[in-house]
Amino acid sequence: MRVTFPHMGTCSIALQALLENLGLDVVPPPPITGKTLAIGAQYSPECVCLPFKVNIGNYIEAAENGADTVIMAGGIGPCRFGYYAELQREILQDLGLNVNMLVLEPPLGMITEIWHKLSPLANGNSFAKVAEIFYFAWRLGKSLDHVEQTLNRLRAVEMLPGACDRIWNDTLRTVGKTRTFRELRESAQHIDWMIKTLPIRQQKPLKVGVVGEIYMLLEPKVNLEFEKRLGRMGIEVHRSLYLSDWVCEHLLPEPRAKLHARKVKRAATPYLRGHVGGHGLETIGHSVLYANEGIDGIIQVLPLTCMPEIVAQSILPRISKDFSLPIMTLILDEHSGEAGLQTRLEAFVDMLHTRQAIATGVEHRAK
Repeated sequence: MRVTFPHMGTCSIALQALLENLGLDVVPPPPITGKTLAIGAQYSPECVCLPFKVNIGNYIEAAENGADTVIMAGGIGPCRFGYYAELQREILQDLGLNVNMLVLEPPLGMITEIWHKLSPLANGNSFAKVAEIFYFAWRLGKSLDHVEQTLNRLRAVEMLPGACDRIWNDTLRTVGKTRTFRELRESAQHIDWMIKTLPIRQQKPLKVGVVGEIYMLLEPKVNLEFEKRLGRMGIEVHRSLYLSDWVCEHLLPEPRAKLHARKVKRAATPYLRGHVGGHGLETIGHSVLYANEGIDGIIQVLPLTCMPEIVAQSILPRISKDFSLPIMTLILDEHSGEAGLQTRLEAFVDMLHTRQAIATGVEHRAK
């Protein structure tokens, strides 16, 4: 069995570590490129969302490199993600690719259910060993998320342009390649030292909250690295969702994660009472929480035709009006270009600076 998986930000790094520590033959898909998008768009239904197309591109490129088994997550609720596996299996079969798909459906909060879903991948390892390997993968993902979250806030005030990007690249080369707890601890300590010694400007930057569909938030090659672009414009970025947050809420009995999820749901209640699939409810809840915390602006990111986020998008203008808060929606697909995205981000940031200047009485000049 030669196993592959789709790219999705730091998730693919943690998943590769999990599979390799299980002793499986892992064939990671090549990095996402324009070729990946072109392949995915060619063989996918025209109106399907961008994550589906990228996944298909990942699977085809990995299969060409010898992969015969695909591991992917399943889904429930109104989001079309729950149908991905069946449709993608048929597409791969039509292309003559004999690929087995292992779909890990979301468990209902039981550790034994997680074991049942992972058992085809256990490769002869005991329950205790699989649990240890799973825990390491989670710790690895959490360490990567911690660094990324910290850099998203510091990039706005770095004194040396590109310093945060270099730290992140070092993180991927060191922390991302670890396979033992000792290696992870030592690498993480070194990265923490680099962050603590990073020269920064003593100023208070504008803050922007980022909400939206999980894949578009986590995968930088698909969202055109818009968070880094905002940071280079002097914006402190606060993302509502990281991989480790999702794992704590859905896979591990983490009380704090459960409490936070209830807090988000309560915040969304005046605007949206029911689950609409995907992370539509979370988009509304986090937007309200950001507004209450005094965020300067919010950006929603979604793939074209994403039903849950379209529902959320229709509600966000009410939140914008109620809290007098600028909210911009970015809808991306395989045709989205960097120039257009950059222009929209620059216009949004300039508007935030203008609002701040009006509020403080200090003149702002657009760059």
